Amino acid sequence: MPSVTAYRDFRRAISRSIAKKNIITDPLRKVAIGVDASFYRLIPQIIVDVESEREVQIVLREARQRRLPVTFRAAGTSLSGQSITDSILVRLGRGWDRCHISGDAGRIRLQPGIIGGLANRQLAPFDRKIGPDPASIDTAKIGGILANNASGMCCGVEQNSYQTIDSIRLILVDGTIVDTGDARSVADFRLSHAGLLGQLAELRSTILADQPLAEKIRRKFKIKNTTGYSLNALVDFEDPVDIMTHLMIGSEGTLAFIADSVFKTVVEHRYKATALILFTSMEDACRAIPILRGQPVAAAELMDRASLTSVEEQPGMPPFLKGLNSAVTALLVETRTNEEGELASEVARISESLADFTTVMPISFTSIPAEYQALWKIRKGLFPAVGAVRQTGTTVIIEDVAFPTERLAAAALELQALFTKYRYHEAIIFGHAFEGNLHFVFTQDFSSPAEVARYRDFMADVVDMVVTTYDGSLKAEHGTGRNMAPFVEKEWGPTAFALMKRIKELFDPDNLLNPGVILNDDAEAHIHNLKPLPATHAIADTCIECGFCEPVCPSRDLSFTPRQRIAGRREISRRLAAGAGTAALKRLTGSYQYPGIDTCAADGLCATRCPVGIDTGKMVKALRQEAHGPLANKIAAAVGSRFAPVSRTISRSLDAVDLVHRYTGTPFMERASSLARTATLNRLPLWNREMPTGARKISPQSGGSAQPLQVVYFPSCASRAMGGPSRSENERETLPEKTASLLHKAGYQILYPDDLDRLCCGQAFESKGFADESDRKAKELSTALLAASNDGALPVLCDTSPCLQRMRLTLDSRLKLYEPIEFVLTFLMDRLTFKQKETTIAIHPTCSTRKMGLETKLLELARACATRVIWPQDIHCCGFAGDRGLSFPELNESALHGLAEQVCSCEAGYSTSKTCEIGLSLHAGIPYRSILYLVDEVSQPKWC
Repeated sequence: MPSVTAYRDFRRAISRSIAKKNIITDPLRKVAIGVDASFYRLIPQIIVDVESEREVQIVLREARQRRLPVTFRAAGTSLSGQSITDSILVRLGRGWDRCHISGDAGRIRLQPGIIGGLANRQLAPFDRKIGPDPASIDTAKIGGILANNASGMCCGVEQNSYQTIDSIRLILVDGTIVDTGDARSVADFRLSHAGLLGQLAELRSTILADQPLAEKIRRKFKIKNTTGYSLNALVDFEDPVDIMTHLMIGSEGTLAFIADSVFKTVVEHRYKATALILFTSMEDACRAIPILRGQPVAAAELMDRASLTSVEEQPGMPPFLKGLNSAVTALLVETRTNEEGELASEVARISESLADFTTVMPISFTSIPAEYQALWKIRKGLFPAVGAVRQTGTTVIIEDVAFPTERLAAAALELQALFTKYRYHEAIIFGHAFEGNLHFVFTQDFSSPAEVARYRDFMADVVDMVVTTYDGSLKAEHGTGRNMAPFVEKEWGPTAFALMKRIKELFDPDNLLNPGVILNDDAEAHIHNLKPLPATHAIADTCIECGFCEPVCPSRDLSFTPRQRIAGRREISRRLAAGAGTAALKRLTGSYQYPGIDTCAADGLCATRCPVGIDTGKMVKALRQEAHGPLANKIAAAVGSRFAPVSRTISRSLDAVDLVHRYTGTPFMERASSLARTATLNRLPLWNREMPTGARKISPQSGGSAQPLQVVYFPSCASRAMGGPSRSENERETLPEKTASLLHKAGYQILYPDDLDRLCCGQAFESKGFADESDRKAKELSTALLAASNDGALPVLCDTSPCLQRMRLTLDSRLKLYEPIEFVLTFLMDRLTFKQKETTIAIHPTCSTRKMGLETKLLELARACATRVIWPQDIHCCGFAGDRGLSFPELNESALHGLAEQVCSCEAGYSTSKTCEIGLSLHAGIPYRSILYLVDEVSQPKWC
């Protein structure tokens, strides 16, 4: 074990070239950041976020000098423990997200920090995609996809990472950079590393001279196999450079760092049809697989009865899942084509091929996107379904094995028998039928030696069954990792295992790159360093730490992500349960405050990606509430009860500040506000140049006869207090004025709730953890809107999406509540004439817009108004979070990193939240305003 001094010297050495903020040694942050999606836990000594190839070289150089192990991390969605370490953890920081698509879209160059789903969105206009399609594709990054030889539900073994890699750029442990797609780089490498390439050639010759071994390698890679190194590279390729390229696929960071790659892209078909076919038994379902292989089937997903049972009670599931016989087994079958006219004939061919089978229900395909997406929801919901019902303190384990397809049924039945033997009664089996690949999911308690022994014995029997009985793969697509490393030799035999050890020695002679992963001499490594999951908070206890939430978190590049917030809380709970002293706990909670609580936007987008639906923002709000003392709650209650004068004070203060801004100028204001904030130790909110003015008081018109068209308009408190323009804004009307103008144009009579100035939905109080006052304000608003709308007879428009979403969750269900996008599309499109403006605009769906499923509706509305619309889809949340962008402006800045470059060609941007628009305008370089401004600009009454 390296000494503390070695790590201290390493840190000192790299800090000369790597920014201090990118070198992490805080104990709590190391625990929180160090987790991955597996059931193992190791705490790194140092975490380094690298932002360039040069920084990777520096880390490797200094680590080699001190014999310090290094582990590379992309997204940390690894299920087998291959992205954790107790030494140096190197994460991809910013600067690894460039991509380039070739002229014919047949190739795409991708840096390792790009998320797989984003690469596919870049390719979508060309009807292309990358080959691998893991379930984690919207979180997993290209570096990890390559390092684990990821495949997925549709790519099979023909389109996985190994088969579709074209070239790769590597940084070896000695710091050498080689790009196998660059002739000059390859030529230089052949000279500098002739010995390594020569020995790779010798290994190939050794295998080819051993015919049984060569045949074994070919046979084992006909099905999915990620156990050990990709020995097929030594059989499939003659040039040592090609061998090296393909050995890196599935090497799990144990041979080199992947700095860049070029994929061969594959076709993304436009037309699809899907059927859930219910067979009466596992044997029948498996007997159908070779038949379906001969048909135009793109995917065939197998699910046992326990799998279907695990999701049958979830919303949106087909009712026929309930009451099925215990032996029923399903195949989710999909066919695809680029010719719409061919889809029906393909469906007919597939259905006819299964005519001799007895199915529980008639085979029925659907080509309606909403319907086939609902069927795929069954398959995608299996893993989280088990995770959601597990007991607190247990973990979810997902393993994946593969068998020759002709023996799949027998293997599945034997696996089910092992579940019974070892009392895993909640276990489910599903998988990719064409590749003989089965995933099995179960819950495991590691809190006692007896439970650990149960898991150990179960896995011993699984290993024996897979290897000895069926000659299958112990790891089909999740990578060897730590949990199968002790069994690689058992699967491959001593000769092939010796070759793998030789490969490791060639590239990493000092065993510094991710040691213990893939090759491990410890026969019980799979039951060491098991991750504890103590209870920490009712909202978060079902978290399985998969990391799916991370790409949409606005603080992901600043502080903690939702996964890390939960992992940090678990560590505090674990220390508390272990009897940690008051001083130690105080240090931990102090370390948690800024990254865990202060910089959480609490936007709830994490719940939209979480497999078990956890809204970490709700946990943070609850923690904020717990931190409030009696005085804080009294102040909140006082503000709520005197909301009208408080709101007016805010409005007048904004006007006063704007007046100062007018006479002193922006540079002075920025310097003065920065100095004031520094002097108050960052407690004073930071003024910025996009700060709005106050809105003029709304004076509802009274009297007059009722008109046929009426709407209740509730301007949010943000619109009422700060709905005026900033000094740089060309639009001078306030949002309430603009909304009223648009409604009158459409022929609506506007009704306002009584005592409007005192009303608030409670959002501002809830986000700060004042739950009681937020609920009281919501109840007050509900009463007022019911009265104004005649008990819900009239529609209610709120001009701010976040407020509207909260209103839907908390107000009386009789109210018909609409935010701006919905209201315009539902009520105004037929009453107004739209003339598209010749311009390029940007849109930003707010967090609440996304959670309400209205992001594509915003795009639809924007396209009705402007000739070109840009939607930066990788900007998920602006991070302004009400007023948090003023108190923690770095959150807003980090969340909008890269926005300016994406919208630089736009005239203006449009959204549906005033506070979000402040932050967007500040960091985009263009003004952002409510979409209602644009609608008003391009529309005229139809009767004109």
